[in-house]
Amino acid sequence: MTYHSLAHFSQTWGLVLLVAIFLSAVAWALWPSNKQRFEDAAQLPLKEDEDHIQ
Repeated sequence: MTYHSLAHFSQTWGLVLLVAIFLSAVAWALWPSNKQRFEDAAQLPLKEDEDHIQ
């Protein structure tokens, strides 16, 4: 196996792998059952600030 064939293999399948990982992350982030988890996480900094003020 030469350098060029190895580079070509890693460039094509590496791209496929990274696209699959990206699409999985986007699907997980947009999945309806995760909505409440992300809303709670978005409010977390505000809740911590309220605890320190009181």
